[in-house]
Amino acid sequence: MCAVFGISRSGYYHWTRRKESGRSQRHEWLKKQIRRIFFDHRRLYGSKKIWEALKKQGAQVTEKTVARIMKELGLKSRTIKKYKATTNSKHNLPVAANRIFYTQSVRTYVPPYCVILSILCV
Repeated sequence: MCAVFGISRSGYYHWTRRKESGRSQRHEWLKKQIRRIFFDHRRLYGSKKIWEALKKQGAQVTEKTVARIMKELGLKSRTIKKYKATTNSKHNLPVAANRIFYTQSVRTYVPPYCVILSILCV
């Protein structure tokens, strides 16, 4: 396999035994923290609020890094619309009458082939 990729056997085994770099360790730590904050706040926090929470914890990170990691993890904040009253019941105006009329007639279904047969039989 090493010959196919053009690398030495010792180089491959050195690569497999290598410790994780400080940068990737920090990246994994940030992923855990971002995921924890996101779910602790009921999936409502976006990158800005998570960045502010991390800043309060003392983490040195930029908002763009938080947004990028959230995108990698597939975390999107939910937006909850504020309640808006659409009916104003506090008035002294008359209430409109109910204009829905119901008919008592019953309609029956006549299949199309019966209509064709009745036309041909006449």
